[in-house]
Amino acid sequence: NSWKFRTMVPKADDIKINLSDKNEMVGPVFKIENDPRITKVGRFLRKYSLDESIQFVSVIKGDMSLVGPRPAGSIELEGYKEWQKRRLSVMPGLTGPWQVSGRNKINHFDDWVKLDLEYIDNWSLWLDIKILFKTIPAALSGTGM
Repeated sequence: NSWKFRTMVPKADDIKINLSDKNEMVGPVFKIENDPRITKVGRFLRKYSLDESIQFVSVIKGDMSLVGPRPAGSIELEGYKEWQKRRLSVMPGLTGPWQVSGRNKINHFDDWVKLDLEYIDNWSLWLDIKILFKTIPAALSGTGM
């Protein structure tokens, strides 16, 4: 289980049904620019990835790593292709390759998963350190993490 601050209005999943035709992601992940379900405070928290900061609790508990593929939502998992499930073979991370690779420019879930699989296949402590250092400017600029 990963923790997050609430950044959306109550019953956001009910509203999502009416927005499905506006999904900008190809694949099981739902993402739209200027999502009306996100609160004003939530928009600020998300822009600078502050909504993710509570996940440090999960890192301390050992449920998450600092670096790794993002945790998958249960609804999202239902849409995974068989080859995409391999991204679940490692502990999820607070940050990862997608977050520091211009996440706002990647709109196909296959490309997101390919970044995760490349990370898994080439994992090293050095790679984690590089991703951690790239995370800081990505989060501060509001373009990633």
